[in-house]
This record gives sequence, structure tokens and C-alpha cells, in this order.
Amino acid sequence: MPAPRSTPGPDAAREVIGWAVFACVLVPVVLLWCGTAPVAAVGAGLGLAGVTVACRTLLRRSLREAARGVADHTRASTPVD
Repeated sequence: MPAPRSTPGPDAAREVIGWAVFACVLVPVVLLWCGTAPVAAVGAGLGLAGVTVACRTLLRRSLREAARGVADHTRASTPVD
């Protein structure tokens, strides 16, 4: 049985972003179906899209920093002759 990964990889990040995009589309549709004004539904969708973009940016930066930290740690622990 493989050991669980300690940090989420690009596949996990891609899956999270995919669900967030799905929610950005689904929420305005549900709001319109429930009778909310179209302007409010579009505003909610745009707000969610803005939050999704910000989260995606932070997630990618975090994954890059984690990868850089692992590379630095590996390099630092290599014995020198």
C-alpha cells in the first residue's frame, strides 16, 4: 500500500480548482432558478470567480514554494566530500 502524500500535488490542486469553477457556474444558475434578480446572480458568480482566481494564485504559489523548499532541503542534506 503506498504511503499517503504529505503535500497536495498539482492533480489535487487541479481538482479543487475544477470544483470551484463548477460552483462559479452552478451558483448563479441556482439563484436564477430560485427567482433572484439576474444582476444579483451574475454578481454572485463574478464574486465567486474573483475568489477562485485569488485562491488559485495562492495555491499555485504555495505549491511552488513547497517544491522549492523540498529542493533546497534535499540540496542542503547532501553530504559534501
